[in-house]
Amino acid sequence: MMARSLFTAGLVTSVALMSIIAAAAMQVREWDPEWIAPPEVAAKLNPIANRPEAEAGGRKLFDQRCTTCHGDDGRGTTKGPDLTQPAVQAQTDGALFWKISSGNSRQGMPTFSFLPEAQRWQLVMRVRSVASDLHQEP
Repeated sequence: MMARSLFTAGLVTSVALMSIIAAAAMQVREWDPEWIAPPEVAAKLNPIANRPEAEAGGRKLFDQRCTTCHGDDGRGTTKGPDLTQPAVQAQTDGALFWKISSGNSRQGMPTFSFLPEAQRWQLVMRVRSVASDLHQEP
């Protein structure tokens, strides 16, 4: 009887611990509201915005460079914020380009300034499309 009680208590503790770990793993890093692009760069327009086929390249780059932190669907992880949230999507293309280019060392966002400019604009297009992809899910 004592062994059974100990086993049950151990099982309950294990399940509770796994639930806590799972909940912690599901938390998404918050975006940094103080990380604001300078107005002169935020006003820049995406020079390839009228080329929707360029987003496919952005999807590939996103898969290679961004999913580790932002997740396959852009909804974020403990390492990076949810890119589908309105606070991110409301930013201008120029602001997103600047953030992709310059990074944010306080929050662990690396700089991608080493990528050609066109590829960084493609990533901006992908950031835009992750939100629209959510609305198209069945």
